Amino acid sequence: MKISPLRSVRVTRYVTPLREGGSLPAIVEADDGFLYVQKFRGAGQGPKALIAELIGGELARFLGLRIPEIVFSDLDPALSRLEPDEEIQDLLRASGGLNLGVHYLSGSSTFDPVVNDVDALTASRVVWLDCLITNVDRTARNTNLLIWNRELWLIDHGASLYFHHSWENWEEQSVRPFAQVKDHVLLPYASRLEEVDAEYRALLTPEVFRELADLVPDEWLDDPASQRDVYAKFLTSRLAHSSVFVNAALYARNALV
Repeated sequence: MKISPLRSVRVTRYVTPLREGGSLPAIVEADDGFLYVQKFRGAGQGPKALIAELIGGELARFLGLRIPEIVFSDLDPALSRLEPDEEIQDLLRASGGLNLGVHYLSGSSTFDPVVNDVDALTASRVVWLDCLITNVDRTARNTNLLIWNRELWLIDHGASLYFHHSWENWEEQSVRPFAQVKDHVLLPYASRLEEVDAEYRALLTPEVFRELADLVPDEWLDDPASQRDVYAKFLTSRLAHSSVFVNAALYARNALV
């Protein structure tokens, strides 16, 4: 089983901003006629958020979780001339070139743990993934989960892999437990973590992580060969020490239930 390459599209129209977060994602239309949630390289944390979105999202897809299609999206900064909002103009000008788009799930609703059900296996798979990629942004306050066609879909992995904001001590960070799992919105339902750990350890390999790192475009990296190597090695090391984050998640779950 291989990691699939991404399609590429060209942004033709800026539709509307999504002001839920500080990075100002937006709904855009592309030349294939579809709408996408655009993640801009010129926003807040720059290309690193796009890299985390790409690696985290495509890893989730490889593991069989539901992820809207992710595409490379080319943006002409000249589109900024059509926008009256100065903040949006600045963002579009700063984001010329290659960005990332996530297929817009029209009619979806935000997952609400009070209203929506999730089975134990799915919850355990999502919690395990987020522990692996150190995704701090799947809390009750901001679930980054959608219900679409009565199914659970994962979105927005841009806060994952936070070691790359400093690149320091990545080896040490790769073997640490994921302390933020205690706030994970699906942790109370994740009663099959040990089963999922065995399932995913059998499925994932260093070659899979290398293929994921190879998806990252050169222009998003300062030192492409070296940094891709670190991404692959970080995930490989984290997988090899998965018992550390699984045990931490089990401990945190026991404290809740």
